[in-house]
Parts: sequence; C-alpha cells; structure tokens
Amino acid sequence: MCGIVGVIGKGPAAPLLLDGLSRLAYRGYDSAGIATLVDGQIERRRAEGKLHNLATTLASFPLDGTTGISHTRWATHGAPTESNAHPHGTSRVAVVHNGIIENHAALREELESQGQVFSTETDTETVAQLLDLYLARGMSPVEAAASAFQRLEGAYALALIFAGHPDLIIGAQRGAPLAIGYGEDEMYLGSDALALAPLTRRIAYLNDGDWVIVSRTGATFHNAMNQAVEREIKLTRLTGAAIGKGNFRHFMEKELHEHPIVIGDTLHRMIDPATRLPVLPALDLDLNTISRICISACGSAFYAGLTARYWIEEYARIAVDADVASEFRYREPPLHSDELGIVVSQSGETADTMAALRYIRTQGCKVMSVVNVPESTMARESDLILETIAGPEISVASTKAFTAQLTVLAGFALALAHARGTLSRDRIEALVAALMELPAKAAQILNEEDEIRRLATQIQDARDVLFFGRGSMMPIALEGALKLKELSYIHAEGYPAGEMKHGPIALIDASVPVIAVVPSGPLFEKTASNLQEAAARGGRIIVLSDSEGAKKLAGIASEVVILPDCDPFVAPILYAIPVQMLAYQVAILKGTDVDQPRNLAKSVTVE
Repeated sequence: MCGIVGVIGKGPAAPLLLDGLSRLAYRGYDSAGIATLVDGQIERRRAEGKLHNLATTLASFPLDGTTGISHTRWATHGAPTESNAHPHGTSRVAVVHNGIIENHAALREELESQGQVFSTETDTETVAQLLDLYLARGMSPVEAAASAFQRLEGAYALALIFAGHPDLIIGAQRGAPLAIGYGEDEMYLGSDALALAPLTRRIAYLNDGDWVIVSRTGATFHNAMNQAVEREIKLTRLTGAAIGKGNFRHFMEKELHEHPIVIGDTLHRMIDPATRLPVLPALDLDLNTISRICISACGSAFYAGLTARYWIEEYARIAVDADVASEFRYREPPLHSDELGIVVSQSGETADTMAALRYIRTQGCKVMSVVNVPESTMARESDLILETIAGPEISVASTKAFTAQLTVLAGFALALAHARGTLSRDRIEALVAALMELPAKAAQILNEEDEIRRLATQIQDARDVLFFGRGSMMPIALEGALKLKELSYIHAEGYPAGEMKHGPIALIDASVPVIAVVPSGPLFEKTASNLQEAAARGGRIIVLSDSEGAKKLAGIASEVVILPDCDPFVAPILYAIPVQMLAYQVAILKGTDVDQPRNLAKSVTVE
C-alpha cells in the first residue's frame, strides 16, 4: 500500500520524485521522504503527514542530486513519525520498502550483536543495517544486495541507493510490485506504473523473486536464483494526463461521473456488435468442462464476486463458491482441476487476493482474473484476463472500478450460459440488450445528484445505518454500507433483508435509517414484507426503487429515490451508483477526506 519512486536522471531528482509520490498518494500514506546522492553522499528529507509537509521541508532545505529514491509510508512497525519515515539508512546505503520483513526481529538481534546501531522501530531499518554490515565487510553494492535478499523473509518491494555510486539503484520484488521505466539516458523505478506515466511509457515489470540493477543506460534483471534473466519492455497506456481531477472537487466525484463511459467501454470489449453476443478472449479452457467456480476477492471486489455468484448459478447453472480472500486459503478448500478460480481486484496487486490466486494454482485449477491493470502481477500470473476498462481510479473508495467489475462478470456469466447452452439465444440477446442500455441509464442516475444530496441530509447525523437487499441486490446493500462507513465514518451494515428478523431488527428505531435497494422483480414482494416489519418497529425507511416499486412502498417509506426501470439482471450494476453517490454526499456534509479516508489505503500489499 506504500509507494516507491526512484530516478537516475539528467536533472535534479527531487522534483521528479516528489511529483511521482503525488501520483501514488491515492494509495494512502501517513509519512513520506526522499533520499538523493549529493556529491556522492546520501542526503535525506522526511516528514510525517501529507506530502505538502515534505514539500515544505524541501523548500526550506533543498536536495540536489540527479539520483534518488522516495517513499510514501503506511505505518506498520512504528508510529507514523518523521524518524520512522522512509528512506532509512546509514552513511553507506538508503532503503525504501513496501511490505513487511517478517524475520526482522531475529535479524535485528543478530545485527545488534555484531555492533550495528538502530535508530528506529521499523522492520525496514533491518534491511539497511544488514546491507551496511555487508558493505563494511568490503562487499560491492551488488554483492551486498544479492546477499541481503537471500536473508529476507516476507513480502516486500525494495529500492536501494549507495554512497559513491551516483548511477546505481538496486530494486527487488517479492510479493509486492515493482516496475522499471526506460527513458533517454534516464531510468526510473516505481511501485506503480502510474507514478512513472509522465516520464515514460516504456515499462518492464519484475517477476516475483526478481531483483534488478538499474543504471543510467538500462537494467539487468536477476531471478530468485541470482540467474540473469530478460524481462520484456512493454508500452503502457497510462499517461500523465490520465489522473487529473478536471473541474471536479474530488477524484471520487470525477470517478462517479465516469460510470456511464466506463460501463460503455467495458461492454464494448465484452459484446460483439455484429452478433449481439458476449465474447471472451481466446483461452485454453473448454467452458463446458467447468464443474464448479470459486471466486475470491476483497472489499468491493468481493461484493462484485458475490453478485456474479447469483448470475453464474442462475444463468450458466454452475455452482459457485465466493470467499473473502483473506480467509479463503486458510480454510484450505479442496479444489479439483476441472474447477475455475476467479480473482477480482482493481489494482491486480492486492496481497490477500494474490495469495488466493496462488493457492488455487497449487490445486491444479485454471485462474481467471478480473483486473483494471493488465500489467499487474495478478494479470501476469493468471491463465485468462478479463480487463475492466475503468482507467486509473485514484480515490481510495472504489466506484467506477466496481461497476466495471460487475459489468465484466455479467458478460462472463452470459458467455458461460451461451457456451453451455443453458439459455436460449433469444434470452441471451434480451439480457445483452439490457446491458447495452446501462450507460444511458447510469447517466440518468447522475442527473439525480440534487435528490441524492437532499437524502444525504437525512442521514448525516445518524450513528447507525442499515442497508437491506435480497438476491443479487444483497451485495449492493453490502456495498452501500461499506461506502458509507469508509467515507463518512458512520457505522453502517448491509444485510440480506430476510435476515433482518434474525438479529438486526433489534437495532431498529426511529434514529436508525433503513436503506433498501429494492427494484421491481422476483423478490420485490419478499423485500417489501421485510420492510413492513421494520416500519412497524418505528424504522425510518428509505427506498431506492423504480417507479412501480416506489408506488407500492409509498405507504411505509419516508424517502424514495426513483431510479430508471431496468431488467432485474442489470439492477445490481445500476443500483450500485446511487448508494456510492449517497456515501459521497454524506461525507461532503460531514467534512471528511473523501479521496483519502482515514486509516484506509488503495492497494493493500501487506496481508
């Protein structure tokens, strides 16, 4: 979840490093720092808090030098103070680090016994002190790095600079991503290609276990066995312009307004305009042989997977398990080679989901990833990639990436049904037509911004909020609750509406808003009955429904937001938008940090 940027440049490195860090700020962080080589010596500037604090420090105490490394830190070992901020180091070496060094305690004890003196509480300083010891013993930087990497346990991405070596950065990846950027007589390193987008489009990615020697003229890669290897240079589609806010107040506001185009672009990739049928990339897998599917993901991506479970089981008639990734591999589910694993992630780097992917592969199963970053580790380790065409998503709380994931998974469910013959062609075409109407209907919902803002005023002072839904709308209730607590810090919970009487009903009174996502459809009457129970106990019922549903619930609802009519199949995609908008508007009213909520990070690369 931390950010790394490194530069071997022709001009001052510090401005490029600070700008690169600003492009990684969306990941979440609580301190930042930069180290450069000035006349061959390591100089550092660090600050706790936001990047503007570091910028202020640099303005008062500038850093020269054309080679440097930088970091945004998410505190794990040690408080988010200036002294614990990266880069860490000694007079010989400076280190920035994403992830966790799991054997840091044992290494620290060993190093202290050999005279190394620590000054921080961090696990990262262990790496710097280990390197310093090797350098003091006469090893070259490359020898010291190669030896140190063999001693480290855990998940990490590392970047190192060395005193007296102005044209050298060494990087390493194990369980946390790292990319190398190629320029003209300049080289770059970053934990995210987005940080390098203004500098170059030529990117090479390290494989897990790799380490790399970066010089001014190129990069030499080594695998975990220290064998020299080649890594392909690819052209990324990212550009520096891709992450601007435009005229919007927040990235989240901009990304909410991108729902229609993101859904449309994703459908363009998934639907053949000539046949009006869903299409998949070429894959070494017979869809008719899939006996079962397991889906694993985290956060909103997990809710997309839960929704896909309803679609795949109903339309393709394949049994589906869906697990949060942080629990999946620890229950050690028995899998068979004819099962398909599906992992879902915006970043393609989520540590728990990567661990689930690797567990699925150990069971001999094919893996399909639904990702927004086709160059990500998750994509590279999958047998099949279904890309969400969402573009960079900067706000920590996922919005457009979620609807893109839902759209991809809806298309995949129909492709499965078509391949297996479980739906007629006429029925598939009708469902595809419902999908194709989504961009226009999403735009209609965005036009209801004033209505959503008015509704937010009814919620902003609540201490607790309940979200209810049934069937494929249940995961959207979970998404609504997650967004509200992420952004506004109001306690919110999502439940299957039918479960209300098995516990949550005890919470209901006039002070607890009950928000129901309840489009007309097969489970409407069931959900309406559940809401009647809540209303009978003084619950303040807020309904998101279509015109027909709104009429039927008018007698019990205190507030109604009328959404466009749609086929029940696509309702989860459409109804995700207003619950996200509602959370955004409540957060604005409460004055919270919308794009970077407290304690949260975008790409969680530690387990």
